[in-house]
Amino acid sequence: MLHVQASLRALGPVPGGAATVVEALLEALGERGTLVAYTATPENSATSRIHRAATAGLSPAEVDDYHARMPRFDPAATPCSPTMGVLSEAIRTHPDALRSRHPQTSWAAVGPQARTITEHHPLTSHLGPESPLGRLYDLDARVLMLGVPMDRFTAFHLADQRMPDVPQREYRCVGTDGWITFKAPDLDDLHFGGLGAEVLASADGVTTAHIGTAECRLVPVREAVDLAERILRRTRA
Repeated sequence: MLHVQASLRALGPVPGGAATVVEALLEALGERGTLVAYTATPENSATSRIHRAATAGLSPAEVDDYHARMPRFDPAATPCSPTMGVLSEAIRTHPDALRSRHPQTSWAAVGPQARTITEHHPLTSHLGPESPLGRLYDLDARVLMLGVPMDRFTAFHLADQRMPDVPQREYRCVGTDGWITFKAPDLDDLHFGGLGAEVLASADGVTTAHIGTAECRLVPVREAVDLAERILRRTRA
């Protein structure tokens, strides 16, 4: 099972673009392999960094107008955020892809384990152990960081949520039937760069290579998350 986080710009020109890369990954995985992508939609959120940047300096009336124009999340049709990269969108739109229904932090998967990964995604575990990300840990998946640095290693959120007294916050986004409000762990990734460097320094199972012009790493989810947890506990002791 492979979760891919990719920068096709770092990879360099590929005939056929993202669709070619998806088919190549599926071929390499074979019939028993499952390809997974994070297909989040922070653009439909009133509590995301993207929203805060877009509404900074607006008047209350302008904010209300902005909210009225925000797209509703439809798991079958809503594109993933451009911040996720074109490869995530190519996986989402694959004819055999399934997608989780979380209105903020959805995931898509293609392959025999796709339903297992995507069918259960509670609001309160947006990137937690009950989410598709948690299933990747349970199923001993690998993450292909294709031209993407470790400061964007999404699975580190699992380690964060193993810390004591994880703060909760309110999230608000536009779902299929209108506005949805829920409470879930308060997550951030600003510390992932330093955490990633420490994990790479001590991990045994990471494989590195170049594909095209991209520096790539194949990272075991369990090892990386468990190491990150130990590092976080040590630094916060």
